[in-house]
Amino acid sequence: MTAPLTLRTGPAGSRIAGVGSYLPRRVVTNEEMCTMIDSSDEWIQQRTGIVERRWAGDDEPLSYMVTEASRKAIAQAQVDTDDIDAVIVASVTHLKATPALAPIVAAELGLKDPAAYDISAACAGFCYALAQADALIRTGSAKNVLIVGAERLSDLTDKSDRSTAFLFADGAGAAVVVGSDTPGVGPVVWGSDGTQADVITQTEDFRDAVPAGRMPTVYMDGKPVFRWATTFIADAARDILTQTGIEPEQLDVFIPHQANNRITDSMLRHLKLPDHVVVARSIKYFGNTSASSIPIAMDELLTSGEAHSGQTALIIGFGAGLVYAGQVVVLP
Repeated sequence: MTAPLTLRTGPAGSRIAGVGSYLPRRVVTNEEMCTMIDSSDEWIQQRTGIVERRWAGDDEPLSYMVTEASRKAIAQAQVDTDDIDAVIVASVTHLKATPALAPIVAAELGLKDPAAYDISAACAGFCYALAQADALIRTGSAKNVLIVGAERLSDLTDKSDRSTAFLFADGAGAAVVVGSDTPGVGPVVWGSDGTQADVITQTEDFRDAVPAGRMPTVYMDGKPVFRWATTFIADAARDILTQTGIEPEQLDVFIPHQANNRITDSMLRHLKLPDHVVVARSIKYFGNTSASSIPIAMDELLTSGEAHSGQTALIIGFGAGLVYAGQVVVLP
């Protein structure tokens, strides 16, 4: 008879112990944006809520932004770098198929032999990474996990495209997830709809564009994305609360992916969240930073004092794939 396998087990739950973010130095206002596209500050604000965004310079590569955000998260978490045994980086703008960004950053941080890998889940990437970190910890496969969402979307933005140029921006947000006897990360609700894969995509493959001296750019068909986000994703957000056992009035903070303020407003109406719930609106100054938008927004709310340690927050990301994921978390 085959001998039974021995399985490892971990703590009952996990929690976010620290967050950190990095935003590029260059501020691109709507006024500057309108020198590149036929638009206006008023139109951009009405359609999205964006006033300005950050674009990374040549001296701010993706690895640098990830490392800086990670240092801040590790410092806040007060976890020794030798004790971080897994790193997950979520990004769609690490423009090399191999090696992954995670092991490179782990080395820059001086981590000791961690598991390290990248995931591509677009604007839901941080929530995907958080779900994996939670599972790794609860199954005993890791004790402390560094997760990062990071993008340089300006590299893949057509600066002359009136429908997308003003949306996308750069930045990185990180969190350290640790074991906890009292769960601080709720069950993930996630999924995908690949039948709509073509509504947010690259214009062409790198193998076709690069030899011709071009860079692929992001294409988005805004109407179906808006419809999906304000109906299906709003229902998914409600399902997260149900599966976590949290009533809307028990929630303190709402941190949706910073895609568009009109999407956020529609989700608020759908969820019927009470007035006391603090809502992240970091898109106003930072634009849509895809996988990094949720941790950047979380860090901003905590740093500004609008949100506080120990509060419950609903987070949900959604984007290209189409993919989505979300959880209720206790803020660090």
